Amino acid sequence: MTQSLPIVRLRPKAEARAIRHGFPWVYADELVTDRRTQALAPGTIALLEDAERRPLGIVTVNPASKIVARVLDRDAAAMIGRDWIAARIARALSLRERLYDAPFYRLVHAEADGLPGVVIDRFGAAAVIQPNAAWAEAMIGDLAGALAAVTGVTTIVKNGTGRARGLEGLVEETVVLSGALDEPVPVPMNGAVYMADLLGGQKTGLFFDQRENHAFAARLAKGAAVLDVFSHVGGFALAALAGGATRALAVDSSAAALELAGQGAAAMGAGERFETRKGDAFAAMEALGPEGARFDLVICDPPAFAPAKPALEAGLRAYERVARLAAPLVAPGGYLCLCSCSHAADLTQFRNASARGIGRGGRRGQLLHTGFAGPDHPQLPQLAETGYLKALFFRLDG
Repeated sequence: MTQSLPIVRLRPKAEARAIRHGFPWVYADELVTDRRTQALAPGTIALLEDAERRPLGIVTVNPASKIVARVLDRDAAAMIGRDWIAARIARALSLRERLYDAPFYRLVHAEADGLPGVVIDRFGAAAVIQPNAAWAEAMIGDLAGALAAVTGVTTIVKNGTGRARGLEGLVEETVVLSGALDEPVPVPMNGAVYMADLLGGQKTGLFFDQRENHAFAARLAKGAAVLDVFSHVGGFALAALAGGATRALAVDSSAAALELAGQGAAAMGAGERFETRKGDAFAAMEALGPEGARFDLVICDPPAFAPAKPALEAGLRAYERVARLAAPLVAPGGYLCLCSCSHAADLTQFRNASARGIGRGGRRGQLLHTGFAGPDHPQLPQLAETGYLKALFFRLDG
């Protein structure tokens, strides 16, 4: 079968070699954007050529985005449809089934799994799709159909929210595409139970990327009093309780998230050891100091303070402030975990900001462990943005 696709072409000075070596994006200033290209509907499937008219592969085009083209397949003869999507999902599924005994994980991690701009998180018989690129929005029916056929999930939610969709010119919308959801989904992970709100929660309802870091924190938590700041649905706190913490306090600005955290603690039989405090995280840490509160393990897992390069300096100052406020709350010889999900702040920048904050908080520490996203969030080596998550574990002196 042959296909007739529109052709888009790199500018003469654009670096075709990067595409040939696996870089998945073409920026707006690298593509010939004549009237014909500009007229293409967002999400159009096209053939990409270099400046000498040699084919580079099949791309999806969005003239309204700074990432004007995303590579779908380096095979110029690839047919992009439901069968193609199903093959990509099946490949992703084979990795997750090797890694995990239970079907709770990030199933598709966008470019790293060969589905640009597509995130799929699986929650047992339910799954959440985030179509963060125009082509995925246009082909959401094929994505959902392929997902159901490959995995057997019966409930599929489209979560069309977030900054990435805005950059693609897509509207926000969350809908149930198939099946039904009447209540949060219990998710077993690291011996804890998390309650995931797939319709109203942050992102897809749970942050699977911290699984390995939760586990490391749990190793430090036996017999410990634990403070989990920016807790969401109790990510680190519940893992710590599963690891033998004597008590855990979760701080978050969302009453709904803390309610789900409480439900999770009760479901795992740890409700009596779990407390919550609703409020601004910075204000809560400032208040805990004068109260004389001290914890054997403190974890701070804030939202992305530096989601893009223009916010980098302000973001690094915010990470430093988190460390400065958290360090005095750690008991002598206790542990502090500081996290960043900002890809614009690389590991060195984040580590330096954290160390400055600890010092300005009057403490010194040794760095024990550096954690990253779990293996269900694979990295595409050519794309730094896929290596966004960092978790630094320190032991602080007296």
